[in-house]
Amino acid sequence: MEKDIIVKLHKNFEQSVYKDEETGLEFWLARDLQNLLGYARWENFAKVIEKAQTACKTAGFDPADHFLDITKKVPLGSGAEREIDEISLTRYACYLIAQNDGWQPLSPRAFCRRQKRGEVDGILLKTMARSLYQF
Repeated sequence: MEKDIIVKLHKNFEQSVYKDEETGLEFWLARDLQNLLGYARWENFAKVIEKAQTACKTAGFDPADHFLDITKKVPLGSGAEREIDEISLTRYACYLIAQNDGWQPLSPRAFCRRQKRGEVDGILLKTMARSLYQF
């Protein structure tokens, strides 16, 4: 059962990635991750993001490098659009958000080493699955 959930989460997580056309950098949008992690209200998820930003800073890195405040337009029922707050996230920021259960976060250097060895997605997805399904 856990393996099926992890496979599904991995697929959904990788399908929600965006790529900057100019730089080629990958990023995720916080509201997409909010839905993937099962948070119904942005206000509740914003608290998790704040804790992840604190963890990033505690690890000795600038949260602005991993959590970029942006706005995006969303359609309204009348056909008009309005701007809402959004956050562009690096893979490391997604990891920090997902592991926000008191587990000791990896530094960005350790994160990159593990990512190169193919270990990060497993850690990220198992943590996401644990937070969603309480294994």
